[in-house]
Amino acid sequence: MSTIRLRGARGRPTQPSGLGGPGEPGNSTILLTMPTVHIPVLAGELVGLLERAGIGSRPGQIAIDCTFGGGGHARLVAERLGPEGTLVAIDRDPEAEERFAELARELPCTVRFVRGDFADALGALAAEGVRADLAYFDLGMSSMQVDTRERGFSYSFEAPLDMRMDPSQELDAREILATWDARRLAGILREYGEERHAGAIARAVVARRAGEPIETTRELVEIINSAIPAPARFAGGHPAKRVFQALRIAVNDELGQLDAALRVIPEILAPGGRAALISFHSLEDRRVKWAFKTDPRLAVLTKKPVTATARELAVNPRARSAKLRVAERCPN
Repeated sequence: MSTIRLRGARGRPTQPSGLGGPGEPGNSTILLTMPTVHIPVLAGELVGLLERAGIGSRPGQIAIDCTFGGGGHARLVAERLGPEGTLVAIDRDPEAEERFAELARELPCTVRFVRGDFADALGALAAEGVRADLAYFDLGMSSMQVDTRERGFSYSFEAPLDMRMDPSQELDAREILATWDARRLAGILREYGEERHAGAIARAVVARRAGEPIETTRELVEIINSAIPAPARFAGGHPAKRVFQALRIAVNDELGQLDAALRVIPEILAPGGRAALISFHSLEDRRVKWAFKTDPRLAVLTKKPVTATARELAVNPRARSAKLRVAERCPN
């Protein structure tokens, strides 16, 4: 895990400061005026959270962006922290580290980048004695990872079967498909993808690789299509969606990382500090809900998850499945 510390230069605000909270008019303004290609999900809701939590209202506050990605949320947070605040960004993707270095020059606060998975990084920061006023997560893969075809995250592009968020790790999707037996494959497809036809797809993978290795996303999509009944291929979205989700989660140990991070959150937050997590499927959301509900050090602030408004969905369809949950660190 590597760390970069930089001092950001004072930058011009790119959004109006008087944006509303969740569900209030004005949230979609952020989406229409963000100066980058990346559109952050539930940006208006996160800004509302910041303002109600008093982020930027006093000097020296600390915010941790646990999933930096394209930096859309980070820019919004940094602009509200001000010159005496600190933004710590975490990501295990080296491309995210490059984007951070570019963005850091424009930000008005002190900034720091920690390269690594968010569970280990949060543990290291807590051990340093860092206590944050805000820690937030935008879980899953970033849109930039999806759009980088050669990384193999998407079933829409022909690409090598990779799916690693950290390209330096050994395990990739190709190895899973080449070496795991049918029972183990079916297990992750059921657990991580909630795939009804997990057994048939796993058997088809094993049969196909007996003749030739499975190398590309297109080949995997062909196997999936051959393994499931025709009616299922035309219902509920792309037939490969759940399989690709399951493989990506397995390759990157996403749920294990989330479980570990949820245990660290109460330690990294200062009293009154807030944790905000944006999830994109039920496997993540159930974990967040349970962790917030059962930890006596946290007070749940969202009885129901916050979801995107119709205005946001019109410009950012990726937000359709997003759910935001927020908890606050109790004083003692």
